[in-house]
Amino acid sequence: MQRTIITTGDGSKTIHLPEWNENYHSSHGAVQEAKHVFLKHGLELFLGKSEIHILEIGFGTGLNAILTLEASLHVNAQICYYGLEAFPISQEEMVALEYENLLGSDSLKHKYTEIHATPWDHPQSITPNFTLTKIQETLQNQNFKSNTYDIIYFDAFGPRVQEDMWTKEIFEKLYNSLKQGGYLVTYCAKGQVKRDLKSVGFFVETLPGPPGKREMTRGRK
Repeated sequence: MQRTIITTGDGSKTIHLPEWNENYHSSHGAVQEAKHVFLKHGLELFLGKSEIHILEIGFGTGLNAILTLEASLHVNAQICYYGLEAFPISQEEMVALEYENLLGSDSLKHKYTEIHATPWDHPQSITPNFTLTKIQETLQNQNFKSNTYDIIYFDAFGPRVQEDMWTKEIFEKLYNSLKQGGYLVTYCAKGQVKRDLKSVGFFVETLPGPPGKREMTRGRK
């Protein structure tokens, strides 16, 4: 499938899929969306813990991972980050996104490159308190251990174009993989998604969305 690079509303870039008319991130601002949905309403709930296990569904450009790594530099928590991605972006796309220009230090720029260079399916220590495991597999074919993750960043393409990623069966699998008190956070606020999350056991909250989007969703186990 063809993928092109576009500039979003906050000046950061993302990948656009013309065939689906779908973006990897919000056209209103890729970085703004990531920080609002996944860090503010996900990661920040756990900053008092000594160890945080995060599963990202839709590793994509690595934006959520590098922003989480950046946040980890200012806390004492050990973060174990797992990124699931069936179709990794290319080196050329990674360079074209220019995300290193958004990062505040040369060290972080190097870490973003390192995130993409690490091998798949093997844990890699990126910093002393950030370990990354990239998993190249579809969500449908991936089996997760029960009671493993504190947070799930659910950043799959929307249900309009990937309906099979937003089913009760998928949400039940993810619910079981969360620890008690864990959270699933997503940019999507469709009513059916919230009903399906509730049906498998999540306590569902509708929260204010990032710039350009009225609402987002968070589910707690």
